[in-house]
Amino acid sequence: MATRQHRISEFNSGPPPIDTALQILCEDHNGTYVPPFQCRFIEGEWFSLPGNTRIDATVLGWRPRL
Repeated sequence: MATRQHRISEFNSGPPPIDTALQILCEDHNGTYVPPFQCRFIEGEWFSLPGNTRIDATVLGWRPRL
């Protein structure tokens, strides 16, 4: 199992590009995970694609979808 720091190092923690489809790394009480859908950052918040639902999770980083 990948360590938390190793997973985080695979993602960018800087400001994300606006309105661009990205893969995100989230964290909750169980650990880190990558949602099975793309997300985009709009007006300071993350939204799922294609449903445009606000992501209610701690987002640790982002990267272009692999």
